[in-house]
Parts: sequence; C-alpha cells; structure tokens
Amino acid sequence: MTAPNRKQAAPCGTWSSPITAHVVAAGAAPLSQVMLDGADVYWLAGRASEGGRNTLLRQRAGTVEEVTPAPFNVRTRVHEYGGGAFAVAGGGVWFSHYADSCLYRIGEDGEPAPICAGGTLRYADFVADAARKRLVGVREDHSPGHAYPVNTICAIGFDGRETVLVDGNDFYAAPRISPDGRQLAWLCWDHPRMPWQGTELWVADIAGDGSLLNGRLVAGGPSESICQPEWSPSGVLHFVSDRTGWWNLYRFDDGVVAALCPREAEFGGPHWTFGGAMYGFRSASEIICTYIEQGVSKLARLANGQLTPIDNPYQEIRELRVCGDTLAILGGAPTIALELARIDLAGGKREVLARSIANVPDAGYLSVPRTISYPSANGRTAHAFFYPPANADFEPAAGERPPLIVIGHGGPTGMATSTLKLATQFWTSRGIAVLDVNYGGSTGFGRAYRDALQGQWGVIDVEDCVAGARYLADQQLVDRERLVIRGGSAGGLTTLCALTFHDVFKAGASYYGVSDLAGLDADSHKFESHYNEYLIAPKARADAVYAERSPIHHTDKLKRPMIFFQGLDDKVVPPQQSEVMVQALRTRGVPVAYITLEGEGHGFRKADSIVRTLEAELYFYLRIFGIPIPQGLAPVAIENLAA
Repeated sequence: MTAPNRKQAAPCGTWSSPITAHVVAAGAAPLSQVMLDGADVYWLAGRASEGGRNTLLRQRAGTVEEVTPAPFNVRTRVHEYGGGAFAVAGGGVWFSHYADSCLYRIGEDGEPAPICAGGTLRYADFVADAARKRLVGVREDHSPGHAYPVNTICAIGFDGRETVLVDGNDFYAAPRISPDGRQLAWLCWDHPRMPWQGTELWVADIAGDGSLLNGRLVAGGPSESICQPEWSPSGVLHFVSDRTGWWNLYRFDDGVVAALCPREAEFGGPHWTFGGAMYGFRSASEIICTYIEQGVSKLARLANGQLTPIDNPYQEIRELRVCGDTLAILGGAPTIALELARIDLAGGKREVLARSIANVPDAGYLSVPRTISYPSANGRTAHAFFYPPANADFEPAAGERPPLIVIGHGGPTGMATSTLKLATQFWTSRGIAVLDVNYGGSTGFGRAYRDALQGQWGVIDVEDCVAGARYLADQQLVDRERLVIRGGSAGGLTTLCALTFHDVFKAGASYYGVSDLAGLDADSHKFESHYNEYLIAPKARADAVYAERSPIHHTDKLKRPMIFFQGLDDKVVPPQQSEVMVQALRTRGVPVAYITLEGEGHGFRKADSIVRTLEAELYFYLRIFGIPIPQGLAPVAIENLAA
C-alpha cells in the first residue's frame, strides 16, 4: 500500500526551510592546509563569527586545541590568494599573521613571538630547515620603487636575519628540502604564463653556509605545468606534470624522469594558492594519492606502478598528508560537508577531527546532485552537477516547474565539486533548482579541456552555461521563463556576458564580477597581470577584443534585471568594476540593486556579510519573478522596478 503524500504543494521559491541564511553563515567554517608533525595533526579553520579569522588548530593525544588565539589570523597575501601560511616540524610551529605580514614562532610557553619585521614583506610556503635554524620560503617584497612586488626564495633565520637564496624569476613556489638537508627543489615561472600553463622545476645543492650551489633545471618549461615537488623518504625527487595532457606523477632519479602511473586523470591541480598536497609518502616505495576522474576524486595507494583503491566516503578530496600509517585528509561528498579526517592506513579506521558544518540538516532537506554531461556549442561536451529542488515538507504546485540558478565558478581555471554546500542547499530547499557548471576551461578534465578557454574567456564559459540551462529546460526539468545565472569573480564575467550577449537568462547576480576587461588589466595585481593575454588576446590585439567582449561596452544589449555584490576592500576585482556596470544599468532604466560590504575583499568571510548577501539575492529573485515574499525577509532597494 502506497503511503500518503504528506508534502504541501506551494509555489517554488516560497518553501520554508531550516537552511536559513544564518545557518549557512554559521556553517561557513572553511577548513584548509592540513599538516602532520609525527602523530600531531594541524589545520586551519576559518571563523566567520570572528570576521573571517583563520586560526590554527592541533589534535594531540586525542585532544583538539587552538594554537593561535585571537587576534592572530593565520593567513598570507602572497599572490593575493595566499595559502601556505604556516609550517610545523619537530614540535615547532611558525605562521604568517595577516594583519602585519610578520612571521611568528610559537614558543615553549605557547605564546606567539615575531621573528621578522613584516611590513612590506610577505611570506608563504615556508618549510623548516631546523639544522640551520631557519625557514626557507617564498618572499614577496612590496617595497616602493618597483612596478610589481619582487618575488624570491628566501631564508629567514630564527633570529630574524634574511638571505635571498634564489631570485630573477617573476614567481616562485614550493621550496622543498631533501631529507638529508643537502638539496633544495623549487618551482618558478615568468610572465606571461600562469603556473598551470608552464613552470620549471629546479634543484640546487645546499652549501655549508646555507647558500645554494649548482642550480639546475630538471623538468618543465613554457608548455609543461609542474606542481607539488616532494622528496621521498629515501631522497628521490617526485613531482606532478601535465606533459601528456594530464597531471600525472613522476620521479626524477639519477638524471632520468620516469612516469609512475600514466593515466587520463588529474593527480594535481592549478596553483592558485600555496601549500596544496594531493599525494604523500607512506614509505620510500608506497605513495598515497588522490586523483580526479570526470570531476570526481578517488583515493589510492600507488606502488610498483599499480593503483589500489582505498575505501572512503568522499567524492572530493582537496588535500591529504601522510606520515607512516596515518593519513589526514580534507574531503567531502554530496551529503558530507568538507571535513578533516584521520585514516589509519593499516586498519582502515576513520576518525573525523573537524567539520566545516557542525550540524548538517536532515537529509530530507538536502538535494543530491546528478552528474550530467550535455552538448554545447560547436560540438563540444560540457559537464555539470544538477541539483533538483528538495524539501521534506513541500513540493511544487500542480504543473509548476522550478526556477533554475546556473552557477559559473570562479577562476576561471577552477572547478565545481559535489561536496555538500549549504549555500547551494539554501536555494534547492526553497524550491529553486541549481546547475553548477564545469565549463570548458575548468580543471579536472585534462589539459585539452582546460585549454579550451584559451582566447575564449567570455565565450566558451558562457556557451556552456547557456547550453546547460537550455538542456534542462528542454528536458522539462526547470521553468524556461525563470532561468537565472550567478557567479563570482571570473564567474561574474560569465554572468554578465551571458546576460548581455544571450537571451536565455531572465535575471542575474554578480559577486565582485569583471565587467571591463581593460579595467581589470589596469587594476590587476602581479600574479594575474598577464592572465588575460592567455584568456582573451595578446596585447597587440587586446584593445579590439576587450571592447568586443566587455559587457560594459554593450549595455544597450543588457535588458535583464541584475543584483551586484561588492567588497569595498577587493584588490583582485576592485569596486569600480561593479560600480560602472551598476551606473550603466541605472541610467538605462534596467532594474538593478547594488550591495556593498565594508571590510570585505575578494570573497566574503564575515557571517553578517554571508547572511546579508544571501537574503538580498533571494529577495531580488522573488521580486523579479513576482513570487510572494516570505515574512521577515528584509527588503532590498531595487532601482527601476515598479512597485
């Protein structure tokens, strides 16, 4: 006998949900940068309730403790995106404090003490060279007198003295000291390349006085992307390279580079931030690694060229660290928010040490995504995760198809994943479907897919988002008349171009999005200052292509309502990128709303910012589509919209 349907029929968008904006903000506890020091596990936890402060936590002897009390914020702005903000070794802890860019050491009394002046100098990706009583890391010098900051690999003595070890390249990353302390490996690259286009792997001998001798190039070049160099316990250098079109594992031994496991899978990722790790050594002959196939992460042992799967519940693995039989892993899945787990490789026991969301909502309010691939322009195939509406208490009114929000991720060399995100479930639990698109240019599908965006930013990413919306509408899974697109940063450009040059979407939301490509070049920081030469056009042709592709020059074609969100401290996409677009829409009489946030940069970290933006975006869509406004939802000023 069929159980009666106890769900209430109600218009999509009006469903009440336990996943409120406050719940999303409370659950916004980012976890990052896992490290192991013997049996101790260290990691960073972001605290939205403390203005987005990153604090360093440690699990020791089964107890979790905070290593860096307020107001210390373990974060660095090297390359603006940061990462690699702390190091641990032999019980010692060193970290970068965001407020003053200074490096601190945790003393025996547990109190942080500075070991450098900070100020115009920033540090990242540092490792301990205990035998020489120093750190070796990437230093970025913002002293006046240079068009751009000067990047080097630098030694920072525990007494504060600094010595430049390697200079002359535009960028450096991943300085790694061999187990015997006699060699240093590092990555470098130069403009106009980004690190996922071409990097070089160098090795040098470390002299008795700590300087470097006999530096030599061992792999890489203008068209080969190398990432994560690591030394095995026996002193053999390993790294990840995409020389075959896929980021695979290699070793460099006796002057010979050898592939360890050729496979159409990604064992590495784009170097947006420092300090990532997708493999580690259980022993000199066994590697524990994660890799991505068709957008989904796998975990395995690699020995003698053979991959052996390791059972685990995760479909996204962001980072892992290995020490003997201990594996520390940052992972998530459609019903598992990002979490930090310790796995005993010998016995298989898994212990969760930290969760990005303390209280996951009941499964009845969670939408489990479907992985879809669909046809896009010019015979290409695009990939995405489709989240249908889900709510234990409600269903659509008779004959109603849900609105759809299409998300274009940032980067644009980024990747959409299926890990549980309350910010996505906020929409689906209210009756609004979501399509999270891995458009051409995304990571996780090989270099050819990533390079599809070369010269085509604002075209292929847009085509894949448009095609995804049409595909779902043709399948009668969503309402063709209520299609929305939203995105942040690079995804903001995708959003603006989709609304300007296509007529599929009926509204949009731009979070610190790019509207003027020429303006982006003028305001860009060093790391991305030449990125548009790859994404759009070389400088000789840039002006014409920028004018053709920048939404700000085609506002006469933009007739769809938009809401803009902008952090006023954003140095990556400065506020004027949003302001000029808002003014253009305001002047043309197109419905527009503009929300600015004090103290926020490129990405919103504060709890009140997360609440404000989510609620404002929901209110905006409901007003635009004439959907009843739930009681208690704060109104947003929408210009050019009739009452």
